[in-house]
Amino acid sequence: MIRNTLVGAILAALPAAGFAQATLTAETTSPGSTPHYIDTTLAAVLDGAGVATMQITEGATLTNSVQAVAEGQLDMAPAPLILPFLLSRGVGPYSGLGKERGAELAGNLRSLFFTAASAQIFGHYDSGAISDIRTLEDMRIWNGPPRGAALTSGRAAVQLLSGLKDGEGYEGIQSPWPDTVSTITGGGADGWTIPEGLPSGRQIAIAAAGATTIYDMPSDLLASELGQQIMAAPGHAPYSIPVEEYRAAYTGNDITIVTDDDTFDSFATAFAQIVPASMDEELAYRITTAYLAGQERFATGSPRGPYLFLSFGDIDGVSQGMCGPVTVPMHPGAIRAYEEAGFTVADCVRP
Repeated sequence: MIRNTLVGAILAALPAAGFAQATLTAETTSPGSTPHYIDTTLAAVLDGAGVATMQITEGATLTNSVQAVAEGQLDMAPAPLILPFLLSRGVGPYSGLGKERGAELAGNLRSLFFTAASAQIFGHYDSGAISDIRTLEDMRIWNGPPRGAALTSGRAAVQLLSGLKDGEGYEGIQSPWPDTVSTITGGGADGWTIPEGLPSGRQIAIAAAGATTIYDMPSDLLASELGQQIMAAPGHAPYSIPVEEYRAAYTGNDITIVTDDDTFDSFATAFAQIVPASMDEELAYRITTAYLAGQERFATGSPRGPYLFLSFGDIDGVSQGMCGPVTVPMHPGAIRAYEEAGFTVADCVRP
């Protein structure tokens, strides 16, 4: 509470004169997703504080958004941390750029804050063909958009559950984010695996077409060698919530939650809110200060608020999915905002 009060006092003291409200271009995921909620809430916080107006494009493929920020064509985007990692090596969706250009672009990215709220789930309709999530041979599984971090995580989840690879034992179904619900409800997939916040408007919309069951990643599989590799993979972070809380989040919807113990355990997609390294330091400072002062609004503006795992506190790097193979340094303006609010920032996230 003391720190929140301090942040509010700092924000109130920021000089309005000589610093006009900025206009920022941003891209985010589709409505109903956690990044969308975070970005639209951030937009309201920044506008209310007189810091910036965010012009947000929804339903974006974040693979493209990350590159656009790195190239200076976009001011802000939520970045699954696997994407800057792949960009820095010029591989995966960035293979066309090559290693040298990819590394150059990745070096242009800076972080303002972090979250790891989207946990990998597996779901299916109760009336469908799937009865055992470890037996998915010959099934059609929606496992992500056509490319990007979610597809990488989705393929990893199916391999962990069943030992099968996309196109080798099951048919992977991909569609752009805005078409996810219609693809699934239209009968285009037997099951689906998606990184979801809690509760997920997307899962509620899918269940409106018929009763569904959602699973976490079974404990024995998470503890396996492959499970531990996936948990430690670039862009992933551990995720665990008491199962009764998870069930309560979907009360009133025709959704059954299945786990093998008292917690809903999975791997989360670690995100950074990224901006170009060239962003003015004072602007980055004001954005981050307003974000820190807006903690209550993030927490109470949606039922998913308590489960955002946003970085309102010390930055140790490890908890944020950083300081290992992934490095997206914090913007100096963001570091200044955290430190003035009384928080510590690990050396490994400094530029």
